[in-house]
Amino acid sequence: MGKLIYGTTTEIVFDDRVLAHLQIVIGLKLRRKEGFFFSWRDEQSAGDGRSAIWIDPAIPLVFRYNGGRQPKINKEWLELLTLSSNSAHGLQLTEEVAALGNPDATPEGSPRR
Repeated sequence: MGKLIYGTTTEIVFDDRVLAHLQIVIGLKLRRKEGFFFSWRDEQSAGDGRSAIWIDPAIPLVFRYNGGRQPKINKEWLELLTLSSNSAHGLQLTEEVAALGNPDATPEGSPRR
């Protein structure tokens, strides 16, 4: 499990695979100096609700991975996440979709705070 560290007070735990996909999508938005909402579903121990943060280019952001290997990127899932990041609702973390060439792709779990 890796962490998305936002600013000085917010740490959100995600699976390394999820974090790698988020890094690409968020990086694309920040490269264009675009702020946006990022939301995800909380795990049941945190109340099973949703959380959201405003991602702004001026706020420090760190992607800290637990594992040493780069996860394989699912292009279909990446495209869905990118489309959502450009919507009025902002980036919404969804379950991973099966890759066209890999029907055995499995969804990842919810993040932990």
